[in-house]
Amino acid sequence: MFSMTGAELTVSLLERQGIRTIAGIPGGANLPLYDALSRSTLIRHVLARHEQGAGFMAQGMARVTGRVAVCFATSGPGATNILTAIADAKLDSVPVVCITGQVPRAMIGTDAFQEVDTYGMSIPVTKHNFLVRQAEDLLRIIPEAFAIAASGRPGPVLIDIPRDVQLERVNFGQWPEAGCCEPVPAFFDADLEAAVNMLNAARRPILWIGGGVVASGAEREMLALAERASMPVTSTLMGLTAIAHDHPLSMGMLGMHAQRHTNMALEACDLILAAGVRFDDRATGKVQEFCPQAKVIHIDIDHSELDKLRPATVAILGDIREVANALLPKVVPVERQEWLDYIVALKRAFPSQIPERGGHATPQELIRRVGELAGEEAIVVTDVGKHQMWTAQSYPFHPGIAWLTSGGLGTMGFGLPSAIGAALAAPERKVICFSGDGSLLMNIQEMATAAEQDVDVTVILLNNVCLGLVHQQQELFFKANYFSSIYEVSVDFPRIASGFGWKTWDLAGAQDPDAVLREALAHKGPALIHVPVDRDEKVWPMVPPGAANRTMLGGECHA
Repeated sequence: MFSMTGAELTVSLLERQGIRTIAGIPGGANLPLYDALSRSTLIRHVLARHEQGAGFMAQGMARVTGRVAVCFATSGPGATNILTAIADAKLDSVPVVCITGQVPRAMIGTDAFQEVDTYGMSIPVTKHNFLVRQAEDLLRIIPEAFAIAASGRPGPVLIDIPRDVQLERVNFGQWPEAGCCEPVPAFFDADLEAAVNMLNAARRPILWIGGGVVASGAEREMLALAERASMPVTSTLMGLTAIAHDHPLSMGMLGMHAQRHTNMALEACDLILAAGVRFDDRATGKVQEFCPQAKVIHIDIDHSELDKLRPATVAILGDIREVANALLPKVVPVERQEWLDYIVALKRAFPSQIPERGGHATPQELIRRVGELAGEEAIVVTDVGKHQMWTAQSYPFHPGIAWLTSGGLGTMGFGLPSAIGAALAAPERKVICFSGDGSLLMNIQEMATAAEQDVDVTVILLNNVCLGLVHQQQELFFKANYFSSIYEVSVDFPRIASGFGWKTWDLAGAQDPDAVLREALAHKGPALIHVPVDRDEKVWPMVPPGAANRTMLGGECHA
């Protein structure tokens, strides 16, 4: 017979789930949890400086390992602070379990100190959530939370535990089984046969891959399918590492900041094989006008995504890797030389604006150079803004590179804490975080956490002293009315980073920028490389918000 408090039971169950690192911040409503955690010999606690930072650290750990990660927050403002990171995890399908403290059961609904309806607020931004009513329920809830977070399309689960439940004693006879992934849904053979017939009959097919391909580990299978069927490949922001950037079939990212030839090729295709994608607006533009001539085969593990925004000709519910392995032997090898020649002609007619090699003259060349120096084992993280799109366009991605970026929610402040989480999960790998001055200021307090943990994170700060993408859209669509997008104070970021105990470098006026980059990237530990960027540097090409993807600005049509 075992006897322990709800808090001790929670920590023991997390240990049995294999959790070895938890990011969080203590407060009055979760102090019993922290008291129990202090006696754990297996779990390391990382003290974040803001609960949102703790949530993104958990995301960094989960995105790098593919396993469920855990974060803690207290009630009230602790819970509300962490909800942004949880919402971000929901949209990008990241398996996180967030455990929040709550006021005692008798005080729920009384507007008690630091009380909010965490359960109610978290319903729209989680895959599932729990309010624990009695301590013995934890024996069921915690394994179930891990199973839900990891199964099917991954996502965040929140467990709200009142303070008195944490202190309540539980007597039980045996431990529950650890929560794990449930079996994936079995696809229908009839759907598979229909998809094979469509692929074999297509004259101008395109393979469109998303984050679901990366999550399922189906990169090799998708590439084999593309090569067998001679299908050009495009990807969402989340799927950029699924195929090497320099593969002959790769067309890079589609959508708002794609290269013009990529979006034009999609306009001409007669079949889209969409694997692990959401048909979101940044990829499709005006979805009613997206690839009007094309039939669609949509493969996804989440049934709610099938037929949600664009009706599929054939919708296949299943794990992408399993579906791809079933498709491969049935697809007839075809050269499709006429189609591939057309793609080549498009690339000639609408040349890429991506630099072919690294340099230091533009942000894009600098990002490319960092990728050349960092190698194929790097973990690449971005915040949100111009630097994010430049990185998506210019970084030399290959399978094996871990790519962490806020795709669905587009959260400024994502980068630094997610990079810390990635470094905690994979201390042997170099973590590079591209950020902008606006994004870095959102969670700059986590520089203290990085220094305290001595993580090997290098932040490359592209500083244009403004909210870059906001500034660009104000220029293009609001008659250059730069209201509230330009910072009046130019922050001395190297000085601030030094104050946190970071090693810093500044490319402003550097005689040999490449030597600076090499030295900075060789450093082990928290490092900042400050890169001044002209405010007028644009992200080109660009589809105006709400327009069809064929309506692109920039490049050869930009005066």
